[in-house]
Amino acid sequence: MKLKNKITGLLCSTLVAAAVAAPSAALAAEGKKEVIHWTLQAHLPTGSGSWKDSVVAVRDELYERTGGRLDIKVHAAGELFDAKEIFPAVKRGVIEMGYTSPAYLMSYIPTAGLAFSVPGAFKNVWEAEYFWTQLGFESLIREEAAEHGVSYFTDKLYPTEMVLKKPVNSLKEFSSLKIRSAGLLQTFIAKLGAAATYVPGPEIYQALSTGVVDGAHWGASQEANALSLYDVAKYHVRPALGIGGVEAFIINQKALNALPADLRKIVMDTLNEHFWQRTNEYLYQETVMLRKLEETQGVKVIELPQDVQDRMWKVGAELRAKEAKKSPRAAEAVARLNRFLRSLGRID
Repeated sequence: MKLKNKITGLLCSTLVAAAVAAPSAALAAEGKKEVIHWTLQAHLPTGSGSWKDSVVAVRDELYERTGGRLDIKVHAAGELFDAKEIFPAVKRGVIEMGYTSPAYLMSYIPTAGLAFSVPGAFKNVWEAEYFWTQLGFESLIREEAAEHGVSYFTDKLYPTEMVLKKPVNSLKEFSSLKIRSAGLLQTFIAKLGAAATYVPGPEIYQALSTGVVDGAHWGASQEANALSLYDVAKYHVRPALGIGGVEAFIINQKALNALPADLRKIVMDTLNEHFWQRTNEYLYQETVMLRKLEETQGVKVIELPQDVQDRMWKVGAELRAKEAKKSPRAAEAVARLNRFLRSLGRID
């Protein structure tokens, strides 16, 4: 009996010890999980609204969701590479992640011209959301990016709108302007009749203030305000030049595949969720920002003359036809877009 009691006591002690040790062992194992360090280069300066609400927000969200196992070092415009070098750096695996504009990707991804901002097509952001998600445009972009070993995630959708130093009253007056632009919109503005020229984001203010250009687009009101463009250009212009995914996160596919399966899923889920949240957040922030600018800085929201708007829709159709010739996926994207616009009664 005494032996039985001793054995029972020993077993109980062993079980208790094991129960106590198990959580400690689990915690120790958890503590030993590798912290993976990534580098992200953005094309935006830190003063941009999307630096904090997109770049920093995604970094922080991924750090939290992974329990600190994915730690991303973010770099603002020009710190490691200039805007046009971000995609090649991600493609080669020099850095794992980038935040860039499709305007800089058109030589790699033929559909990127449409992704940057579709001119002369959408009147509302929900239309672009439907085209991106329900009609599969995002999937077509991702397929082309994948051919370069890169995963592509649209950051948000929003209208690209100009600021001008003076209002215009006719297509003839518009044709006399010099406008800072980029990507497909640069071609769009040139075909409208104005002189369109590329100026890097950090240099737009100087170009406006010194008269190198008469107007510019850098996102919409939040991004323009972040660069202090309204100090020298008081007119905020509508309708939008285009509505699209003006920024995107790009990831080296090998780096993404090298993540543990749970972290890889967290990254992809987080970026897909961010698209919806950030798009809605941005539209709200735009409304608030424009109201504030009107009240405190004397900014005036103006409409382009009707002859300019009529020209915008005509040129938009011409550019879509040209973009369709760039690749089979671009052709498919334009075909889907035209069917959609036809269903909305925008084109015949």
